[in-house]
Amino acid sequence: MTHPNTGFSLRDRRALVTGSSRGIGAAIALSLAEAGADVMIHYTGNAAAAHDISARIAALGRKTGIVQSDFSEPIAPRLTFDATVAALGGLDILVSNVSVQFAEPWTEVSRAHFDTQVAVNWRSAFELIQLAAPPMLERGWGRILTIGSVQENKPHPQMVVYSALKAAQMHMVKNLAKQFAPQGITVNNIAPGVILTDRNTDRLADRAYADKTRSMIPAGYFGEPPDCAGAALLLCSEAGRYITGQNLFVDGGMSL
Repeated sequence: MTHPNTGFSLRDRRALVTGSSRGIGAAIALSLAEAGADVMIHYTGNAAAAHDISARIAALGRKTGIVQSDFSEPIAPRLTFDATVAALGGLDILVSNVSVQFAEPWTEVSRAHFDTQVAVNWRSAFELIQLAAPPMLERGWGRILTIGSVQENKPHPQMVVYSALKAAQMHMVKNLAKQFAPQGITVNNIAPGVILTDRNTDRLADRAYADKTRSMIPAGYFGEPPDCAGAALLLCSEAGRYITGQNLFVDGGMSL
């Protein structure tokens, strides 16, 4: 039996990475572009950072574009998808990375914070898949990757809603992966551990908190955004064609 190309090349593939102006999303977007994909950059508030990442992608000779939207708003998935198709001519790879979290005791979670997290962390991923998957299924090729969290296994006591939604997202991944597999579409999840991003800077500036958190990581150090990029490239390329419905922890062993 002759196997098809199982390499990491993404030449002529078109990708959307939400929340890609910084952190993990930016690292994944750059990695996909370096592998040959055209990549749409999405941001919520930092236009300068989004333009910087888009410029770096363009410098690689890849087609790119920028779209701004707030996924707490119902119109955001459709707006983002339409802008991507207009800029890139279609969509082969969806990386749903955008998220929001509020660190607070469960007794103080407001309805507004609850609803915002549901909309951004779960509903937006589902609605983007509703838009992106049908054309992929028709073409017989596609990659859908959601970004979860080690909190699926090790929930933070002050992030009850966030961790629960990340677990729900993984359940969605397993459900859809089984339905899409016969048509050549893979659906997977990456669950990062403690990654040195802007979101974690303030918390980890507390020496005691940082030391306590590090002690829970068998590898003994915090991850960086590029640590997630290699896993994403595997799951978005032909090299990962036989992997679907899976949850890949990128956490230095924290989930063990």
